[in-house]
Amino acid sequence: MTQDKRKASAIARLVQSRRAMLVLVAVLVFTWLLFEVKEDDIMRLDAAAYSLVVMHMRTAWLTPIMQSISDLAYPVVLVVMLLVIEVFAPGRRPGLCAAVNLVLATLLNLLLKTLVQRPRPEGYRLVAESGFSFPSGHSMVAMAFYGLLIWMVWRYEKDALVRWLGVIGFGLVIVLVGLSRIYLGVHYASDVLAGFCASIAWLGVYTKLLAPIFLTPRDGSRDAPGEKDDSAGRKD
Repeated sequence: MTQDKRKASAIARLVQSRRAMLVLVAVLVFTWLLFEVKEDDIMRLDAAAYSLVVMHMRTAWLTPIMQSISDLAYPVVLVVMLLVIEVFAPGRRPGLCAAVNLVLATLLNLLLKTLVQRPRPEGYRLVAESGFSFPSGHSMVAMAFYGLLIWMVWRYEKDALVRWLGVIGFGLVIVLVGLSRIYLGVHYASDVLAGFCASIAWLGVYTKLLAPIFLTPRDGSRDAPGEKDDSAGRKD
């Protein structure tokens, strides 16, 4: 085995160990939140977030901005994003990869909501929403959809600056969507955090088992564009 191959193998093992650790932490945090919600409907985390976000952050000029940010996890926006992904992202079926991930994550959210059946916050909503509260569907969809884009950018983009801009940009979208749901009064902070954790765990499985099938390059090779050289030579 050459030095480059040994280095690439070491990187692959490191990535796998980090993936497993991230999934484990996400599952543990989600489980903790679930038990806390079952025992006490309003957690101290929820009360603190209500005080900070709802009581102190709400202003007339910020509300329409938060509503627009929340819309980034609505179907119309996501469909447009899927079309862009299909046209510009690498791999054989990037749009289908993102679409399947989105559908399965949404079904998982509906299942969890039905099992937990936590009512939404009352008395301070700025928008009308129906259905159960835990975990937050917007937060779960945002983490699943934009989180997959983070994975795709990091895996396929050769330019380091573009990689980091993609990670930071999509990561900021995820956080702001979750924050917007608390701000608008339609979710507790624990709903948002649980949605993030559920999708992180889901992405750990999806990017390991299904995403590589959709993203196999059109030439049939197993390596992503630029990945073969980059995995050995990337220092960041």
